[in-house]
Amino acid sequence: MVIKNWWRAMTAAAVLLALGAPLAASAEALEAVDYERVVNGAFDSGAADPWWTGPGTAGRVSGGEWCVDVTGGAVNGYDALVGQNGVPYEAGQSYTLRFDARAATLQQVSAVAGEAVAPYRQIAKLDANLTPTAQTFTFTFQSSLDFPAAGNGQLTFWLGGQTFDNTVCVDNVSLVGGVLPPPGLEPAPPVRVNQVGYLPNLPKRATVATESTTPLVWTLKNAAGTAVARGRTVPKGLDAGSGENVHIADFSSYTRQGSGYTLTVGDDTSFPFDISTTALTGLRYDSLAFFYHQRSGTPIEAQYVGAAHARPAGHVNVAPNRGDNAVPCRADLACGYTLDVRGGWYDAGDHGKYVVNGGISAWQLQNEYERALRLGDAAALGDGTLDIPERSNGVPDVLDEARWEVEFLLRMQVPDGKPLAGMAHHKIHDEQWTGLPTRPDQDAQPRRLSAPSTAATLNLAAAAAQAARLWKTYDPAFASRALAAAEKAYAAAKAHPDVLADPNDGQGGGTYSDSTVSDEFYWAAAELFATTGRYRADVTGSPLYAGKSLTPRGFDWAATGALGDITLAIVPTSLPASGVSAIRAALVSTADTHLANMASAGHPAPYRTEDGRYEWGSNGLVANNGVVLALAYDLTRAPKYRDGVFTALDYLLGRNPADYSYVAGYGEQAVRNVHHRFWANQLDPSLPNAPAGAMSGGPNSRLQDPVAARLLTGCAPQRCFVDHIEAYSVNEVTVNWNSAFAWLSNWTAEQSDAAGACRVTYDASTWATGLTAQVTLTNTGTTPWQGFALRFAFGGDERLTSGWSATWSQQDRQVSANNESWQQPVPPGGTVTLGFNAGKTGQHTPPTRFTVNDHLCAA
Repeated sequence: MVIKNWWRAMTAAAVLLALGAPLAASAEALEAVDYERVVNGAFDSGAADPWWTGPGTAGRVSGGEWCVDVTGGAVNGYDALVGQNGVPYEAGQSYTLRFDARAATLQQVSAVAGEAVAPYRQIAKLDANLTPTAQTFTFTFQSSLDFPAAGNGQLTFWLGGQTFDNTVCVDNVSLVGGVLPPPGLEPAPPVRVNQVGYLPNLPKRATVATESTTPLVWTLKNAAGTAVARGRTVPKGLDAGSGENVHIADFSSYTRQGSGYTLTVGDDTSFPFDISTTALTGLRYDSLAFFYHQRSGTPIEAQYVGAAHARPAGHVNVAPNRGDNAVPCRADLACGYTLDVRGGWYDAGDHGKYVVNGGISAWQLQNEYERALRLGDAAALGDGTLDIPERSNGVPDVLDEARWEVEFLLRMQVPDGKPLAGMAHHKIHDEQWTGLPTRPDQDAQPRRLSAPSTAATLNLAAAAAQAARLWKTYDPAFASRALAAAEKAYAAAKAHPDVLADPNDGQGGGTYSDSTVSDEFYWAAAELFATTGRYRADVTGSPLYAGKSLTPRGFDWAATGALGDITLAIVPTSLPASGVSAIRAALVSTADTHLANMASAGHPAPYRTEDGRYEWGSNGLVANNGVVLALAYDLTRAPKYRDGVFTALDYLLGRNPADYSYVAGYGEQAVRNVHHRFWANQLDPSLPNAPAGAMSGGPNSRLQDPVAARLLTGCAPQRCFVDHIEAYSVNEVTVNWNSAFAWLSNWTAEQSDAAGACRVTYDASTWATGLTAQVTLTNTGTTPWQGFALRFAFGGDERLTSGWSATWSQQDRQVSANNESWQQPVPPGGTVTLGFNAGKTGQHTPPTRFTVNDHLCAA
């Protein structure tokens, strides 16, 4: 991941020369405080992040050095730049710079400390003569400027000014000095709430960070600032996740709906939030919209995402793209063929497409629909519910979106007649890490296939087998093709059970290596069994059968056994009743473990690792464990599991020690600067921020990127987060984290809908060419209706011709009836009767899903 901010320094080159004062190398460094100011100066990780390269340079880490190829002909040293941004300097303080450097051919280079943005002031500059033998250079200077950490301080190497091509290698870069220690996460405001909203009749809790050991008074205020409820906090003690002493404020007894509420404890006030049955329902569709944004091989059109997020198609062989239509294998593989692997979703903030991440993501969107079909409200995911090109094609939109990825997975299969035929290539991405930012259609890098792997092959088998049963009634030809590919892949995986992804294949894309594939075998067998009725012995003979892989940590792309359990728990099969019962019991037992862990936490989240640390993508694991809680509620209807799901959502939407909503567009302090090549407004104001519904990976106490390491050293697990585009180990987005969040968002929206305050009775008289229907609406809530807006959808070819007691209209199959001012307010318990006439040619199936005033109604 090469970070290119070179254009800022290029613009200021003349200013740097004018203001800079060359300093000779000195062996006698002034004494400086032992605070290291650059990160990844030894390149021990094998990567150069966050060092960037500019025009005329191309860098790589080799033999523990960062070696940069420099194209000759650059007139000035600053015409070929490499460097690191965010370097802190303090005015009046002394700094010592040390580095080892060599060049293939004798050359002078310059090391420059200065400013990365206008007016591009320079602090110091050292000229060093490089030879083919590495030398150590040391010099000391005093800063005249102040740049805080993650500010606009910069350290660059000027490598231009020579007529010939050259290679310059640097290592052990160190900048030590200053008196301020590296910063940690700034203390977050102490009163932490779900910044979006709470349901009126479900638990409503906040966390308060305070040194007090005795209860404190909390006050709930409405949007006008009027106190509407008071109570006392309950001291919780030291919270391991945040490293803080915390209290819990419980205002569940207050149920009046409204917006702009705040919670005050002492002098501290929370971010505003709503109390409403509709506060969370928008997440259902915005979280699913993420996947259209991530589509490769097609333009992302403004009519679906708005002008700011629209972009041309990426990787379709239109210059400067090389295209995904004929991608060869990596040079060292020499597979002898190319594949057309257009389409699919870009995995994350980069332009790679990974089968093992795409498999679980496509599965999760398909399972979101399958679970709703069998246990919930599938109509909410039906045709016309998403803003995508396939809407109004007669297929549930969520299945259309998942198919975009499934089709790509099928294209990654090794062709017949080739070695490892039927297996799936592990991934496809750029030859080198794509620069940040780079819009997909502007990516000029060659694309390469990595080797096939058993894990990727089983991902293909599982997701395609699942697609086959869901598409059987919508597109039998596609269902048949998907099943054939799934069975071929499963047979190939059984013939090659230990072809593991190369853990060193990390140039240009993530490795996604996985040394254990028994979970993928179990998952794929379960999907094939649920679709075909065969493969039962493979399911029951697996060591993971019946919930053995369910853990408090949760499931993800590398731990997929639970996916098979979820399918077998909700899809009818010939599995023995004892087996189904065992799987369901394991899901419920795991949910109980999550609830127990949450009960001990100050900022409850259903996630627990053995060492208590948080890992890369922790929010994805929180969401996946929320799925387990949701399924436990589906299976038992015990309110504690439903409450646990909403508590997990509270954490993701702001009730956390960072005091951020980790979902873009939702909450007063929502993430904006996720790690993404296109949603990169922080680096390029002409580009957009993340769209609403995109979820950040969240806290990661391993601090696996240099920016996080610089800013968050010493952070408590749940506080290891910063909303910075270059902090990719805490703030990246990926399809599999967002698929988990989309599943959870749909489930919580379904529960929110069920909290609606209405009931609908529908009676129709039909004949061969038409029908007359009477619809009765009942206000089952606690407040009067001043008017009403009824919505439902026809299931066939019905055409509205007339109606009464409302203004009726029809668009496609969607029907609306509006009366903004009924004869008099409809009181709680009151009814409204209205009706319509319609023409038809086929059979009329009465609608079953109605909304009144945006609430899903009981029918």
